[in-house]
Amino acid sequence: MFSRYCRTVLCTPATAPERFAACHASGADICLVDLEDSVAPLRKEEARRAAVRFFTAARGLPVRCAVRINPVVEPDGLRDLLALRDFPAPPEVVLVPKVESPRDLEIVAEVLGGEVVLFAVIETPLGVQRLPEIAAAGHGLRALVFGSADYAAALGSGLAWDPLAHARSVLVTTARANDLHAVDSPTFDLADRALLRHESLLAKQFGFSGKIALHPEQLPAITRAFTPTAAELEQAARVVEAALRSGDGVTTVDGSMVGKPFFEAAQRLLAEFGPLTHTGSVTRTP
Repeated sequence: MFSRYCRTVLCTPATAPERFAACHASGADICLVDLEDSVAPLRKEEARRAAVRFFTAARGLPVRCAVRINPVVEPDGLRDLLALRDFPAPPEVVLVPKVESPRDLEIVAEVLGGEVVLFAVIETPLGVQRLPEIAAAGHGLRALVFGSADYAAALGSGLAWDPLAHARSVLVTTARANDLHAVDSPTFDLADRALLRHESLLAKQFGFSGKIALHPEQLPAITRAFTPTAAELEQAARVVEAALRSGDGVTTVDGSMVGKPFFEAAQRLLAEFGPLTHTGSVTRTP
């Protein structure tokens, strides 16, 4: 499902403040500062202090800023939440790692209050097993994120696509059943651009809304994978026009039979990326 909301989520360690400006200027849909895995245990407090600047520096910029905290079942996760309460510029989105219960999200929502949006990172076998409960938890939950590294480590499997395909499929299906976005884990090999393109396209085909990036150079390939082409938008326009002509009955477009599911998908695509003008042509949204 194409969406502008979270095609790209660029992750930056809180202990690398020299990279904050580049993250904000990257064009990522979501700019994420990380307090968890990219920060050494002895630098957690330093990371919290630095993260304040990540959000204050973004004031007035056309960016959506997020933070990944430490697990709420650990002392550092609770310290993160208490620190976030006092941030002068609070995050719009909070990624909650290693979610295994709706209670994990409830704790974050209760401590932070307000209108904060939560992304639940699913990266353990228990988290996958409890996905239906987690996805229905509410508490401002807007997306499920697949954490492949921790999940593969827990399984004792590799990071290749096939061993983790089942978990990805379950996550996407559960997300869509609960009207949530699904965000795929990053491609960790920063030098292998072919692998990045391949995994981005696979994630899109699986139904993910977007993918995490670890470096700004990964953004173009991910953005391309999760953005419809002009040809796809034009075909969607033809499908919508065919639906109007047929009264939403089954018909053919470009030699293929289409019906209600195709009509609805085309309408969603055009509403998000290219609304039709009164002449039926596609208008690109900025």
